[in-house]
Amino acid sequence: MRTSMKILPAMVGALWAHQSYAEDAAWPYPDDIPKVENVSVGLAGEKPADISRFLLAQGASNGELNADGSLLAYRSRVTGVRQVWVKPSEGGAARQLTFGKGVTFFRWHPDGKHILYGSDNDGDEREAYYLISADGMTERKVLASSHAFRRFSEFTDGGKGILFASTERNGLDFDVYHTDLASGETKMLLEGSFGYFPAAKQPGGDFLLITDVRGEDGHDVYMLNTATGDLKPLFKPEISAEYSSFVWAPDGKSFYYLSNDDRAYLAVMHYDLASATSKMIAAGDYDFEDLEMSGDGNYLSYSSNEGGYSKIHVLDRSSLKPIDQPTLPHGMYRTEWANEGASLAIDYMAPSTPGDIYAWAPGGDTKKVVAANLAGLNPADMIAPEPITFEARDGLTVHGLLYMPQGVEKPAIVVDVHGGPTSQARPTWQPLTQYLIGKGIAVLDINVRGSTGYGKEYARLDNKEKRLDSVRDLADAVAWMRADGRVDADRAAVMGGSYGGYAVNAVMGSYPEAFAAGASFVGVSDWVRALQDASPALKASDREEYGDIREKKWQDFYAVNSPINNAHKIKAPMFFEHGKNDPRDPVTETDRIVKAIRDNGYAVEYLRFPDEGHSVSKMPNRITMFRRLARFLETHLGE
Repeated sequence: MRTSMKILPAMVGALWAHQSYAEDAAWPYPDDIPKVENVSVGLAGEKPADISRFLLAQGASNGELNADGSLLAYRSRVTGVRQVWVKPSEGGAARQLTFGKGVTFFRWHPDGKHILYGSDNDGDEREAYYLISADGMTERKVLASSHAFRRFSEFTDGGKGILFASTERNGLDFDVYHTDLASGETKMLLEGSFGYFPAAKQPGGDFLLITDVRGEDGHDVYMLNTATGDLKPLFKPEISAEYSSFVWAPDGKSFYYLSNDDRAYLAVMHYDLASATSKMIAAGDYDFEDLEMSGDGNYLSYSSNEGGYSKIHVLDRSSLKPIDQPTLPHGMYRTEWANEGASLAIDYMAPSTPGDIYAWAPGGDTKKVVAANLAGLNPADMIAPEPITFEARDGLTVHGLLYMPQGVEKPAIVVDVHGGPTSQARPTWQPLTQYLIGKGIAVLDINVRGSTGYGKEYARLDNKEKRLDSVRDLADAVAWMRADGRVDADRAAVMGGSYGGYAVNAVMGSYPEAFAAGASFVGVSDWVRALQDASPALKASDREEYGDIREKKWQDFYAVNSPINNAHKIKAPMFFEHGKNDPRDPVTETDRIVKAIRDNGYAVEYLRFPDEGHSVSKMPNRITMFRRLARFLETHLGE
């Protein structure tokens, strides 16, 4: 998955060769290496507020309670780099637990007294694992960083070991490993091909669920007997389907999961080992997500994605009847139960907040444990979006979220394209969007075909030969805006990151008259090279999404239908950003299209960060990037 700038899960990246160009060859344009700008935040209450205030507004994410629910751990970038913080769940001061280059993920140890976390090197996604005590006084390295990509799964045997996937064996394929935390002994449990990942270990038993990546939105599922090494297929549908969020019942005789096999939307399912049968627990005309079970096994929870907003559902597991739900404001949620008992941590995000964390237990009140700091911004000034739809030229209904500035007649507009492509623009905190609205510029957060949240069929309408149909949706959005009349379609820009960056590169060359300016971040310009050099995990999903690049058919298709071939048609102002350490889309993807446009005689603004990867994570770099980007958009969308 080539993810967006907004939501960046811990995904693996490309082969080591991706970095060779950046490390071994000097980029001939030294002015593209950004110089960090001094922060000038302006005065609190000033309107419009400076872009830095929106970036300095800090929330919390990945909230997780320890075993007894007494401590809440979470990630925050308040120091400028994502670190783990801990605070008492009943109230009290927060304390920074980790230091250094930043944390990519963390998990509470089952003992409730330690935290395992990952950290990479300036965005290269090659993580080392560390175990630190909850008081921060003792820490040790569990696994050193290497050339390998890793993906953590879970603790085993009450915290004695950990399960994870890694490319350590050959740098190509993800195998399944177990590490004993006491001895440090690491053992391969399963030699994989492409992307095999441990999903959930049977409590008190030998069975381990394994997912095999089959497309951006599909998996096959296997059952591994860790005692014998026997691997049996469990779910392997003829038409690829999603299987995810596996949760074992405490007795190990059954498990719950999410799937859209034989249906449009993800449903909550239950599988019984003895009968080898599945039954549906909950389904609707929307995706369910975030399936979890309480530590005591008494409650099952999940969220429904209704128009991008979340609704939490909690069931009594014995009766499967709903109980009283936590009381929360309208927005997006992520949940995590404590390892013991029935305490739930809830991440909350909305257009008006970069992230609060609540705690709740069945029968109790919902308590805000961590509140975001909006850096002097008034949450009442933040604008919530209006869901919109329009008809593309082939008759398909395309979706989006429209943010309109107040009191501005026919404003300029920025069309924001998410990454993935199997992802979804949702009503969440977006610093640049809220800043632009304050400057009188509208934003359309678009869900072109290929987006999730609108059913399995919609998510696959951009696969393979249909790739360019999703690019055409962007041009059709401009036609809709012109007919709708609320914005000035002649002053429209398009921007996006990762896959969204590809979409910008593509539409600016394929439909050069559609947009007045374009901004592309960490995007693909040459699909032949990108698909050939992709990591095995990406290749496994790419075969369904893009076609198998080993076949001449797809080599020929992308040789013609890659943005680099239309770079000579791009004449509108362009802004590019890419991190030198990006392991998913190599920096050479942007280097090449920037050079092509410049060779054609047109100016390009390019930020080539030497200490970032697939996202801009360090606060000084973020302020530098978004200040330059805001200046670019305001300049080229002016009257």
